[in-house]
Amino acid sequence: MNTLDAKGNKPTELTSFEKKWRESLENGAAQKRYDALRERQALPLKEKLQLTEDRIRVWYEAFDGKVAISYSGGVDSKILLYLVRRIYPEVPAVFCNTGLEYPEILHLVKRTPNVRVMRPKMPFHRVIRVHGWPVISKKVARGLSVLRNPTDNNQNIYRLYEEGINRFGEPVNGFKVPMRWKFLVKAPFPISDKCCEIMKKEPMHRYEKETGRVQFVGMMASDSKTREKTYIQTGCNAFDAAHPRSTPLAFWNKQDIMKCLRDMNIPYAKVYGDIVTNPSTGQLEFTGVQSTGCVFCCFGLSREDIPNRFQKLYDTHPRLWDYCMNKLGLADVLEYIREYCPDRSIKGKFRGEPTNQPTPVELFQ
Repeated sequence: MNTLDAKGNKPTELTSFEKKWRESLENGAAQKRYDALRERQALPLKEKLQLTEDRIRVWYEAFDGKVAISYSGGVDSKILLYLVRRIYPEVPAVFCNTGLEYPEILHLVKRTPNVRVMRPKMPFHRVIRVHGWPVISKKVARGLSVLRNPTDNNQNIYRLYEEGINRFGEPVNGFKVPMRWKFLVKAPFPISDKCCEIMKKEPMHRYEKETGRVQFVGMMASDSKTREKTYIQTGCNAFDAAHPRSTPLAFWNKQDIMKCLRDMNIPYAKVYGDIVTNPSTGQLEFTGVQSTGCVFCCFGLSREDIPNRFQKLYDTHPRLWDYCMNKLGLADVLEYIREYCPDRSIKGKFRGEPTNQPTPVELFQ
C-alpha cells in the first residue's frame, strides 16, 4: 500500500487486531457471526437462559472457579449475579463505588452478600476538571478531545475524526465527528471520554490484578454498535482479550431483561419503579428510570425523550440534581449546548430542569 500518512511517511502495517478483523470481513466470517448473533437474539428467553448457563459453566471451569461478577447494581448485572450464583453460589461480586450512583443502587448493593467494593483513584469532580465532561457519546467526546488538541504527533487520529480518513488514506465509517457537534470544539469547558476508564475500568482492572479473578460482565450486544462489534469478534467468552471477560448475556435484549426480572421475581433497585406494559408498543418498561448508569453522565442525552434523565432527577432526587447542576457546573454545559447547537431538533433536549417550576434549592431551603 503506497498511501502516505499525515506526515508524508509510509504508514505502519496493520496491527494483529486489524489484520484479524479485515480477514474476517474478507472471508465472510464476520458476516456469519453477525447472522448467528441475530439468530440467537431472536430465540425465546427459555433457550437464551440455557445458552447463558452453558457459557457461565465454560468460563467458570476454564479458570477453575477463579472468577468474579462485575456488579453495578443495575438490572443487567443483577440478573447476571442471580444466574451465576444459582449455579455457583460462592462466586464473589465486585462493585465500583464511583460516587455517581443513585442512592437506591447503593442500598441494593449493601444488602447483597459477598460483594467487594472498589473505588476510583480520582473523584468525578477532578475527572471533569482535569480531563473533561462526558457529553454526546464516547466516540464523539473522544473525537472532540482530539480536534480540540491537535499536535504534531496526532495528525493521523486528527484526520480520522475530522475527515473520517484513516492512516492509510481510506474512508472509515463512524469516526468523523458530525457537523452538528463541531461547535463543541470551541466550547469553554473541557470534553473527554476518559471518565469511564478512570472511574470504572481502572478499579475493576485493579481488582483483577489483586485477586487474579476474571470477571463476568452483564453487557449486551444490543447496547451499542461497539458492543455488537466486540461480540462478533470474540463471542461471549473473550479468553484472549487483554483483560479476559465473559458476557453470557451478550445475545439478550432489553425485553429479555424485563421478562426475566418479572417472571423469575428477581428483586431490583427501587429507582426503576414497577414493570408495566406500554399500551402503545406492547413492550415492557419501567415506571421509574429506564437505566441507571452514572447519574451525572451526559452520554446519549440527545437521543432521549422529554423529560430527559436530568429533568426526572430534578423531581426524584433534588439534592443530587442541585449538586450536579450547580456545584459541578452541568447547568452551564447544557446551557452552552442549547445556545450554540445548530440542530434545532435536538438542542432542546439539553435541559436540566422543567420550565416554570421552582428549583430544588428553593424546595428544600
